[in-house]
Amino acid sequence: MPVAFENALLVLSILLFVSLVGGKTSYRFGVPVLIFFLVVGMFAGSEGIGRIEFNSPTVAQGLGIVALNFILFSGGLDTNWKFIKPVLWQGISLSTLGVLLTAFSVGIFVWLLTDFSIYECLLLGSIVSSTDSASVFSILRSKNLSLKGDLRPLLELESGSNDPMAYVLTITFLTLVITPDMSLWRAIPIFFQQIALGVIFGFLMGWTGKKVINRIKLDYEGMYPVLMIVIMFFTFSFTHFAKGNGFLAIYLAAVYIGNQDIIHKQQIIKWFDGFAWLMQILLFVTLGLLVFPSHLLGVAGIGLLISLFLMFVARPIGVFIGLSFFKMSMRFRWFISWVGLRGAVPIVFATYPMIAELEMAGTIFNIVFFVSLTSLFLQGTTLSRVAKWMKLLDKNVLNPNIPLNVLESENIHSKLTEIMLTQDSFAINRRIVDLEIPKDILIALIHRGGEYLVPNGSTELLEGDKLFLLSSDHKAIYRAFYNDDDDDE
Repeated sequence: MPVAFENALLVLSILLFVSLVGGKTSYRFGVPVLIFFLVVGMFAGSEGIGRIEFNSPTVAQGLGIVALNFILFSGGLDTNWKFIKPVLWQGISLSTLGVLLTAFSVGIFVWLLTDFSIYECLLLGSIVSSTDSASVFSILRSKNLSLKGDLRPLLELESGSNDPMAYVLTITFLTLVITPDMSLWRAIPIFFQQIALGVIFGFLMGWTGKKVINRIKLDYEGMYPVLMIVIMFFTFSFTHFAKGNGFLAIYLAAVYIGNQDIIHKQQIIKWFDGFAWLMQILLFVTLGLLVFPSHLLGVAGIGLLISLFLMFVARPIGVFIGLSFFKMSMRFRWFISWVGLRGAVPIVFATYPMIAELEMAGTIFNIVFFVSLTSLFLQGTTLSRVAKWMKLLDKNVLNPNIPLNVLESENIHSKLTEIMLTQDSFAINRRIVDLEIPKDILIALIHRGGEYLVPNGSTELLEGDKLFLLSSDHKAIYRAFYNDDDDDE
């Protein structure tokens, strides 16, 4: 019986509310909130208490592509180039060579265990080869993990940039499964074309997007996030139309835009952060609806073997060989290996064989879902404990749990102001004590590389630092960090 659109909205709002409230509760018990979103979808599905009939891989894939656009773009906007620059080549190695080695390791392992063809095994390995950006971003940021050295920017860079490699491998081996007469060597030029065009169009669209945002004058401030959505979707779809990798393009475009001076930048970043969370919830709930829990029992044995092999063998192989060209402690390498979280992205990629109507598509989807669920449970719940056990937590960084806007109450005359230090500021590379900052301006916090620092007089300010200041005079703030000549605004 067809369901009225109004009733569908009612069900959706209830599922979202349950996911939000229940997710907060599950987080208190150390369970990653994304697992709860999947479970809500499974309970609401055709085999759960909700009895919602949903069996459309095409719809799930479409929603997954839209959601990944927002998740990758939001992660790119919030990526500070200054902090990923020292780990750029490590991240590129992990997101390319590391993913490739993981895919082939899992593929060969599955080929030895099952009667799948070699291309079907490599297809399965490719689907689960990348870490899930939604899972890594949400767990690292929601738990406010303050990791030593460059661990956190490296992990976020890898998770944000390795989905394109897994996507290209998935499409390549899917094509080889469908057309087994096609030579593997013919797929190699397509692979490099996808990556090259993704990089080119990513930076080109990022540069163009910055110009458009700063030059166009919209009547309402709330229209600028809408304009950014247009740029995001155009970047993805145009790159895909040109036979490039759209996921890589939108991530690189967002990284470029996020490190430039654009109008209403903070409002845009906050808006995308909130919408990325909404997309994550919708995506995980939808994928939970798509799976039949009873079908998971049939693949539990092989799924558990693949999951354990992926966690303890394939992922470490990819990490250790991928980072063999760089100096890094063994603790760092082992921890990076453990943060190989699988989540929504592999499940979305697993819908491609279903839409192509492969004979083994259902089995592949259920195995991938089981592997992702196992990864979130085992790795997601132990991430902070493993970091503490390996002594990788940085105790010198403050992670605030109180929203900064609580300081902007009506009873406080000073207002909280955010300011980003650009290369034009004379405060860069100078200590706070050496700056002639008026006494009525207080630097409350500094946001640097995804962490919040409590400053003191000896703290040196760096380019890209976001300062949270308390003051009642906005112009005085500008004069305190920039030349008086520029104070026309």
